[in-house]
Amino acid sequence: MEKIERIQHYELLLDTVAPVLNELEAALDRFEKVQGDVQELSAYYGSEEWHADVADDEAGLLPENLKRGVLSEDGIYDVLDNHYALTVRLLDTVSNILKNR
Repeated sequence: MEKIERIQHYELLLDTVAPVLNELEAALDRFEKVQGDVQELSAYYGSEEWHADVADDEAGLLPENLKRGVLSEDGIYDVLDNHYALTVRLLDTVSNILKNR
């Protein structure tokens, strides 16, 4: 690789990596901020309150226009499962980065 070609190559890498790192930083900031919400959802899912809310929904005691995704079997579970999978992925990614540094 000649000098100009090499510089252009690494400039392209820099232009590719820098915005991705900025996006990741912003996403991690948002991810960190919702950790309390994740714990709260986890505690609610399967709790006595959740079961009572599901029973009230099934009995038609809740307003028809009430958003109720949290009362579905899959709503909270899928989010919690995705959270766990992303956390494991983050750990794997960080581990690989540190090993190859």
